[in-house]
Amino acid sequence: MITAPIPANEDDRLNALRQLLILDTPEEERFDRIAAFAADEFDVPIALVSLVDSERTWFKSHFGMDLCEAPRDISFCGHAILHDGPFVIPDTALDTRFADNPHVAKEPHVRFYAGACLRLPDGQNVGTLCLFDYKPREMDRVALAILGTLRDLVVEQLLNRPAQT
Repeated sequence: MITAPIPANEDDRLNALRQLLILDTPEEERFDRIAAFAADEFDVPIALVSLVDSERTWFKSHFGMDLCEAPRDISFCGHAILHDGPFVIPDTALDTRFADNPHVAKEPHVRFYAGACLRLPDGQNVGTLCLFDYKPREMDRVALAILGTLRDLVVEQLLNRPAQT
């Protein structure tokens, strides 16, 4: 397993993430709806809204999975935030970065990952809207465009906090 390198802009990225004031907040239907729709649209068992913190990847929404966070050093999303475009691993078992990752080699035996970076207006990649499957698969241009549109909806929600009542 190859741990994702720390981005050169890590301090600025973490500062932007923390300014969202969203880490460790309760589940919210506005994020859960997007994750559930993504899982249904792409026919995958797991869809997450993930935020990559300094030591963990925390899931604002976790459709199809009970975990609320995972260590950053084994995170697929830690790799995805290094890319501005979609990050797709068609078969994790064939990718040297992930073949011996605990989530691949052991339960739940993840074989596919696709993540679209949650890029804030200041250019900071703070997390992903991501998909997991237990079987290898590909994503075509149309599917990647749909994932990008759903990612944009997540970013809008991150930036538009609901009014406190």
